[in-house]
Amino acid sequence: MQDNGVIQAAFFCCLLLAASVWDLRKRIVPDTLCILIFCLGLPSLTPDKLSGILLALPLLIAALIKEDGMGGGDIKITAAAGFVLGLPAGTAGLILGLTAVLGYDLLCKGIRKLKKSKAPVAGERVLPLAPFLSAGFIAAYFMNLGGLIL
Repeated sequence: MQDNGVIQAAFFCCLLLAASVWDLRKRIVPDTLCILIFCLGLPSLTPDKLSGILLALPLLIAALIKEDGMGGGDIKITAAAGFVLGLPAGTAGLILGLTAVLGYDLLCKGIRKLKKSKAPVAGERVLPLAPFLSAGFIAAYFMNLGGLIL
């Protein structure tokens, strides 16, 4: 990996980690972090990288269909990471992140069922999505570097 690749990887991971912590603590992803992530993709701008922004489209549609279901920060961080990763790697990252949040939610429901505890009322338990998306995008970034994603 070249020096600029190491620097981009370090910044990408740090910014996604910061977005995750922010989302866990305050349930918001600052626009500044999304813009900084987006800027990481500017030096290697290609049509593939630009099309990575489209990864946010399914999340946007989901947010429009179900009010209070998904925040705008999740949509923006997906668009920014998609721009850095490009469409193939970004798709892999989105799938990994959404699979992780689904697995976590199913695990929590299973544990509640085993403990025979009452399920939370609708809207009471809102999962921050940025940590899961970030984990998926970071994994996809390194899988892409290793040549596992075309």
